[in-house]
Amino acid sequence: MDISVIVPLLNEAESLPELTEWIERVMAEHNFTYEILMVDDGSTDESWSVIQNLHAKNPAVKGIKFRRNYGKSAALNTAFEACQGNVVITMDADLQDSPDEIPELYRMITEDGYDLVSGWKKVRYDSKIAKNIPSKFFNWTTRKMSGIMLHDFNCGLKAYRQDVVKSIEVYSEMHRYIPVIAKWAGFGKIGEKVVHHQKRKHGVSKFGWDRFINGYLDLLTVSFMSKFGKKPMHFFGTLGSVSFLVGIVITIILIAQKLYRISHSVPNLRQVVDQPLFYLALLAMVIGLMLFLAGYLAELIVRNGSDRNKYLIAGRIE
Repeated sequence: MDISVIVPLLNEAESLPELTEWIERVMAEHNFTYEILMVDDGSTDESWSVIQNLHAKNPAVKGIKFRRNYGKSAALNTAFEACQGNVVITMDADLQDSPDEIPELYRMITEDGYDLVSGWKKVRYDSKIAKNIPSKFFNWTTRKMSGIMLHDFNCGLKAYRQDVVKSIEVYSEMHRYIPVIAKWAGFGKIGEKVVHHQKRKHGVSKFGWDRFINGYLDLLTVSFMSKFGKKPMHFFGTLGSVSFLVGIVITIILIAQKLYRISHSVPNLRQVVDQPLFYLALLAMVIGLMLFLAGYLAELIVRNGSDRNKYLIAGRIE
């Protein structure tokens, strides 16, 4: 199969027929073998019924239905596990991404040798205050932290080699950082293509202001996971050792001062426990032990956390 088109969606029943027809037309014009994998992320409208009807007309349209809304990352991760195409294209269901971009994205993967190609909505039709300005700042920060020179990390229109999507895991709200995750998984040839952005025809955006706060928290998580995801004790153990060592050094200094004053008959001796430094030393040692404990717990979680995003599916169309 040449292409898998993955479409995560939430309450997009009005857009799905037009989007599917558009994708089918592009595929037919270029003689691609394909599948359209739609992931219903707990929609409360008629989206699942629409997907079933589309599948009845064209078996290349397949569907996965979640029991409730788990988020775009879980939808993409589940679809990545199920897709079969040599090139995987992701796009949003709201008709703001153009399927006409698919042939060139496919060519960049198969001929130019890119592992991942991310769309860049250079001209946007979103609200400048609500999306454009925050997105520019968000993308600038991500570029600085990751070293990946993309203009639009969060663009839903992306193309991947199959090896990429089969080698990464996307969870929480990490879909914004798939290029970063792919790079740290060893897929370093990441490209960018200017894509056409269209105004939304139906419904409303499903993302609010909280996505920017969550986005930066997730960026810190991705940065941490890339360095210490498989070895959390290296992070927590180092901090714990430093903290515990500081506490031990302070304690030794206090004891040495006490012994010196006793041996030299220094008047107005204070008990060690009466000095503020004693409590700082005690706090440092307790924090050190807690960090060690956190490291051990993190190691246990790493070894038993491979089942994320499973048991989400309530229905499937093959």
